[in-house]
Amino acid sequence: MNQPVFPPLLQGRPVQGGEDPFGRAQAMAALGCDAGTVVYNIQADRLRAAIVFAPEMALQDAMAMLPLCAVGFQNALGALAPPEVAVHLDWDGPIYVNGAKCGQLRAAASTSEPEAIPDWLVVGWELALMQTGDAPGITPDVTSLYDEGCAEVSPVQLVESWSRHMLTWLHRWEQEGNAPLHGEWMGLLRGVGEPAEQGGHKGVFLGTDERFGMLIRDDDKTHLVPMSALLEGQA
Repeated sequence: MNQPVFPPLLQGRPVQGGEDPFGRAQAMAALGCDAGTVVYNIQADRLRAAIVFAPEMALQDAMAMLPLCAVGFQNALGALAPPEVAVHLDWDGPIYVNGAKCGQLRAAASTSEPEAIPDWLVVGWELALMQTGDAPGITPDVTSLYDEGCAEVSPVQLVESWSRHMLTWLHRWEQEGNAPLHGEWMGLLRGVGEPAEQGGHKGVFLGTDERFGMLIRDDDKTHLVPMSALLEGQA
């Protein structure tokens, strides 16, 4: 299998078998690997990738990398898939293709303190290429890329395209701040205006604040769930 070719600012690191790139990227980050390291695993039924960032800002601001990678992924798959294929996102990481869950984004960092500057931040994503369990239609809320008519999308090309779109958004974010990214991301989010439960709060999902935190309105007031609440434990 051909390996992805990454832009000059990124370094690709493949892993084999069932190894999780997200866990490997965290371990590499903790040992001091270069920012821009992309760990990936291309298997027959799923595609996984994770990238290491070295933020120079507080975690609450660096968490913008999660929606940034998500928007980069949506842009990449949207460019490669047939035009009728719809790709959307959930606030807490799920990736939807034609309305059914097809993948997931996740994040981990060296600290969970919102105002601390993390030594590293890792954002990972995975995508089901084909379903290995129930036949298509048995679980209509879960799908795979190939079940949605995207068999011609090369996993190698998708990783390459994601890395380029992600870098494009990273450069724009560095120049223009959160606003353009926020606008693009909000246009891709599912569930705005609908009932939601997150961070111990239940109510209506109103949208997000300027730092991408989730705003949930219950009967009494509006609650903010910061994006750092989505961080997973260290590997």
